[in-house]
Amino acid sequence: MKKLLLSLVAVAGIAFGTQAQTEKGKFIVGGTVGLNSTKEDGADKADFKFEVSPSVGYFVSDNFAVGTGVGYAYDKEVSRGSLTQGFQVAPFGRYYVGLSDQFKFFGQLAVPMVFGNMKDVDEVTGDVGDKTGSVTHIGVKLSPGFAFFPTKRVGIEVSVDGLGYSNTSLKDEATGIKTKTNSFGLDASTITPKLGVMFHF
Repeated sequence: MKKLLLSLVAVAGIAFGTQAQTEKGKFIVGGTVGLNSTKEDGADKADFKFEVSPSVGYFVSDNFAVGTGVGYAYDKEVSRGSLTQGFQVAPFGRYYVGLSDQFKFFGQLAVPMVFGNMKDVDEVTGDVGDKTGSVTHIGVKLSPGFAFFPTKRVGIEVSVDGLGYSNTSLKDEATGIKTKTNSFGLDASTITPKLGVMFHF
């Protein structure tokens, strides 16, 4: 009887622990890091891309968190003679729906924004030259996903980009002329989902 009682207490503790990750007052911490180098046949220098964007969120109520990601992106394309770099910020709201003790579905609405500049790159030496323009990108993205909680502090997530809208403005440094591009679409490919880890405190 004593063993049965202890077992029931242990199971109840595990169930409470898995439910507690998304309750009011908890924090989530995560982010993205990307690094890519590509060199074409016959090219002297490789293209190089780097991105880092840590994020933090706070559960303002059970299952609903708000937060933001802040980061930096660097994209040097020697093959195209250009460098784009910028500061990124992406406030978000995220809502979880419990499917079981360890599995939860979530939907995230984010407003990614990028403020940066563009520079010339010598296609032979790879040297960075003068600034050629500035770029401002503002978007809205709705992304669905699933989270698996192997422990009460770690959530392993799989998500897709989903539905999104973006407005990109390019300003030529020499002429001052602005070019704006608007795009809207659905990019919910299950072939290339995103895998991530979020830490819950």
